[in-house]
Amino acid sequence: MIIGVLKEIMHNERRVSAIPETVKKFTDEGSLVLVEKGAGSGAFFTDAQYKEAGAQIVDDPSEIFDRADVILKVKEPLFNEAKNKHEADMMHKGQYIITFIHPASPVNHKMVQKLAENGVTSLTLDGIPRISGAQNMDALTSMSTCAGYEGIVIAANHLPKFMPQIFCAAGMIKPVNTMIIGVGVAGLQALATAKRLGSVLYAADIRPDASEQAKSLGAKTVDLGVPREVAIGSGGYANQIPEKWLNHERDVLKGVIGDMDILFLSALVPGKIAPVIITDEMVKSMRPGSVIVDISIDQGGNCESTKPGEIDVKHGVTIVGIKNIPGMLPTSSTWMFANNMYNLMKHITKDGKIVLDMNDQIVKSILVTVDGKLVHEGTKEAMGIK
Repeated sequence: MIIGVLKEIMHNERRVSAIPETVKKFTDEGSLVLVEKGAGSGAFFTDAQYKEAGAQIVDDPSEIFDRADVILKVKEPLFNEAKNKHEADMMHKGQYIITFIHPASPVNHKMVQKLAENGVTSLTLDGIPRISGAQNMDALTSMSTCAGYEGIVIAANHLPKFMPQIFCAAGMIKPVNTMIIGVGVAGLQALATAKRLGSVLYAADIRPDASEQAKSLGAKTVDLGVPREVAIGSGGYANQIPEKWLNHERDVLKGVIGDMDILFLSALVPGKIAPVIITDEMVKSMRPGSVIVDISIDQGGNCESTKPGEIDVKHGVTIVGIKNIPGMLPTSSTWMFANNMYNLMKHITKDGKIVLDMNDQIVKSILVTVDGKLVHEGTKEAMGIK
């Protein structure tokens, strides 16, 4: 099997899908690994290290697309300006791609259709189920840990005031208020980081168990009033709730967010578009100088005013819509990601070839396109396909 590792082309993306350690594992197991020149430099892994691990260094990404049986990437296929061609159109029938596709997000619909039309079998890492057998391949959890930590650091950098309580010659400055909406892996890491930085903590999640976890970190929780049977989906994840309850959730939060200095938004529904929880009117009610970090932007965003990939100021509030926050911690996030990728590859490889067991829960959850068809249910729903 020929495995292709590309240099990421998204602006400021410094992660890479394999590290020398995992390349050596692949080559020891009989695979040929093609690594694009400079692919790991942003995360401080050199071409020499990859060569020592057994990889072939390739100058031209087109050669990797032509030769590889499977392409490993961090971010979804994008338009390659240097080649004047979309990465999805550089792929061929029967080829595999494993990456974060975020297929339900509207901005990715055309790209997903291209993959299907070109006969590419695509697997999305954001679909890995949260089950015990998939923990070591759960890149979403790994990257959420990075996003939770770095997202709060970003908020602190954009905040025009101290985060902790400060005593000085002029008197006492109160600590800021931070609210986490969506207390999953990223939300819990954000709470822990904000706590270390001295903020007063608040949290909200439609799932009672998640709220309890937030309390264990010292957060004051806001009861959103969504019934348990409506809030919780399969596997304990948040459900896609009806508009009636989403409006109720917004009404509850309207009375709270005006007192917040930082809003960290990480509410997601697996395989679905992220729920819009914070409206533009709600942003307008926040204190001037407040900061919103919307890490759910890859799946559409939790805030109506978030601009994908941008940092914007609206109504005096800084709104961070950076799409690759884990890429700002390139060495740590790459190490985590590459090991998750290796474990997934090991799970779906039999006798040196990728074999997809359609009865396997992991495969069913991550498969987006196969045999020229779009099969991902969340994406079909988002695109209005029955």
